[in-house]
Amino acid sequence: MRVDREFWVLLGWLLAACAAVVGVAVYLYPRFEWASLRAGWAAVGLIMVMAWWLFRRNRRRPAVYLSTMPALNVSGGGALPYLRHLPPALSVVGLGLFILALARPQLQNSWQDETVDGIDIIIAMDFSASMLARDLKPDRLSAAKNVGMRFIDDRPNDRMGLVVYEGEAYTQCPLTTDHQVLKDLFAQAKSGNIEGGTAVGMGLATAVNRLRDSDAKSKVVILLTDGVNNAGSVQPLDAAQIARQYGVRVYTIGVGSRGKALSPVAVRPDGTYHYDMVPVEIDERSLEGIAEATGGKCFRATDERKLAAVYSEIDRMEKNRRKVTEHSRRSEEYAPLLLWGCGLLLGALLLDLTLLRSMP
Repeated sequence: MRVDREFWVLLGWLLAACAAVVGVAVYLYPRFEWASLRAGWAAVGLIMVMAWWLFRRNRRRPAVYLSTMPALNVSGGGALPYLRHLPPALSVVGLGLFILALARPQLQNSWQDETVDGIDIIIAMDFSASMLARDLKPDRLSAAKNVGMRFIDDRPNDRMGLVVYEGEAYTQCPLTTDHQVLKDLFAQAKSGNIEGGTAVGMGLATAVNRLRDSDAKSKVVILLTDGVNNAGSVQPLDAAQIARQYGVRVYTIGVGSRGKALSPVAVRPDGTYHYDMVPVEIDERSLEGIAEATGGKCFRATDERKLAAVYSEIDRMEKNRRKVTEHSRRSEEYAPLLLWGCGLLLGALLLDLTLLRSMP
């Protein structure tokens, strides 16, 4: 079988068409999910049919050899003679797009519905003068505020509030999801704003009162003190029973080193405190009773590191409950490939019958 220059030109056109189809496939493959990759076998069939057509066309191609052939050469003709193999090339690209459409490219749209069962938490903190003792750096109150605000940052899905107590108790910030406002009010709170003393029972009762109408599945009070209840009209264990009735769990924290600590003992005329070494007295038995009665836990923090560890443990014990529902939807994206394939096949047919029509 004689293979002439015309065969190689046609083969070049067809290889270019195949390269175009492969380029489209490489571009589209990572952008879609493909439902039926078995359609790739159709590409093997297309290659086999194309090879058979080339072989048959070259074998049956008529040829007439004339000794005077050079005299019949006509120059010119424009670009049309170079495009005479465009219809079969377009047909190959069109069929290749059909095969890609058979593979059914799809786009997947996935999303999640997440519901979070948040926890309502009130931090009830002792702001009495003894919290200015310097056994924690720079003092107990500053260390407790810093660790407490980090705890707030770590729980963005919870409603939280702040109760401040000395000889009396009041709500510095009610339950809120605006944690920046809570932190601002936390930072503004200071010792000496109300009557002196340590009303642990009043502080707990005020915190429980803030939680009694809560519809949260978990209600928690973090009660922090460095002393003994010596003020207020409510005893700590009585407040614990009230908390239990309302389903409030109380975690108690005793803050202060063991032994003696440099603590304020008197107020100077200029309003500053005079410090001296004072024995640290924390009613741990009462704090343990409060925690036991409400299903919580009692902690002792003798330095900043242990105080941070206490808040971390509470954070681990009071985890939010999340329910995640996953949804997905697929959309078929083969229609553009079918339209382009039909357009190329139709264009190839029209060119073959009109502008690039060849005479036998």
